[in-house]
This record gives sequence, structure tokens and C-alpha cells, in this order.
Amino acid sequence: MLIDTHAHIYDPQFEDRETMLRQAAGEGIGQIWMPNCARETVEGMMELASAYPDRCLPMMGLHPCYVSESVEAELAEVENRLHRSRFIAVGEIGLDFYWDMTFVPQQFEAFRVQLQWASSLNLPVSIHSRSGHDRNAFAEAADLIEQLALPNLNGIFHCFVGTADEARRAIDLGFKLGIGGVSTFKNGGLDKVIPEIGLEHLVLETDSPYLAPVPYRGKRNEPAYLRLIARRVADLKQVSMELVESQTTTNALTLLKGIPTL
Repeated sequence: MLIDTHAHIYDPQFEDRETMLRQAAGEGIGQIWMPNCARETVEGMMELASAYPDRCLPMMGLHPCYVSESVEAELAEVENRLHRSRFIAVGEIGLDFYWDMTFVPQQFEAFRVQLQWASSLNLPVSIHSRSGHDRNAFAEAADLIEQLALPNLNGIFHCFVGTADEARRAIDLGFKLGIGGVSTFKNGGLDKVIPEIGLEHLVLETDSPYLAPVPYRGKRNEPAYLRLIARRVADLKQVSMELVESQTTTNALTLLKGIPTL
């Protein structure tokens, strides 16, 4: 079994949702973890979680790109949901300096609050850190995590595209690295990082419908393509597909240890 640890399969692009899920199952994708973005994405995500409770597992969080002047209301909804339903993680949370810097202070506050909730609830986090405007989102996210020094905090740096030193820093903080389609890109940079990092620190993801791996780059991504990412990791690590499959699945399930099944 492979686990797609990050996929927005509730996205409107998946009009063929049942076919997409059937194809994923045919490729051995046993679980798909769904990060939330904001209030408007909750309903679709929870419908999938209800229809496929053993396969489509939901997270709850406020994505940094959805942080705005109404951040307090959005966070109140996240907190309410976290205490009303069962989720496998707090996510997708973090910092985004790529698109818009208008609400960066609010992004930091939302990130801090949600990290604290994850710690108190003993839930892992799925962290979005996209750099831009001459600011390194990974470094600033890691700095905040170090400053807070919260107990029981672990999770995944989703869509990791950093350096080997940044990878080691994330690992030292207790996090796994989410490896996705960028690993297959010719100039993605991960070909220099993955060989230096132990397989026990990696999990796999698609970030569907975004960042499709080669040869589907530029097209809609979907969980069935996760096996292409696993193959790329196996090639870069010079190990078997079977080892990548078993180890990354174990790594992902370890994050769920102690979390009630849905």
C-alpha cells in the first residue's frame, strides 16, 4: 500500500471523482490524506471522508493563502471543527510569501495558534511553506517552531523543495518531508537532496490537483500518479520500489499513532 499524504481531491477539478478514486485504488493507493484550506472547502472534504472513511482521511486547518482580514472568524471555525469531529492532522497551515504579502502578520498569528492547537490535541501538522519576495518561508516557519518549543509537535513539511541542510533541520525538529511531483522535475533540485536523506524521514504526496509529476507535468494531478513519485525516490535512493513503498507507508502511519480511527 502507498499513502498519498496530501491531496485536495475535493477540488472542483475532480468531476470524475469516483473514476479518480478507482484508478488510485488500482495503483495501490490505500489512503489519501485531505488537507483543508478554509471554510468553503470543508463540506466537500467531509462528504468524501464520510463516503470513504477508510481511504479519504481529513485534516482541519486554515491554509495561509486563505488568511485575510476575517482570519479570526476562520480560526474560530477551525477550532470548532477540531473539537466536534475527528481529524488525522491540523492542516494545511503555514506561511506563503509567493502570492500576496498583504496579510503576512495574520499568517504568522494563524500559524502560531494552529500549532498550539495541534500540540494540545496531540495531532500532527501539515505545513505549507512557500518562499517569495526574497523571504524564505521554510526558515521562518522553522524559526517559529523552534521559538514555540511545543510538546507533542510533529508532522510533515508538505511539498518539501529545500536544501539538504533545510531537510536536516526539519528532521531535527521532528518532521517528515513530503516528497511530491517536484522530485521528477529536471531542475526541481531534489535530485541533490533525496540521496542524502534517510528513507525513514520521507513520506509521499501528490498535492493533487497540482504539481503533477513527469510525464503529466502541467496537467491535472491525481493520487494514481503517486507511484511515479515513489519510483523517482527509489531511483534516487538506488533502492527497490518495494522498500520505498513499505518504508514511506510506515513513516506516514507512524504519524497517526494514537489517533482514533475514523
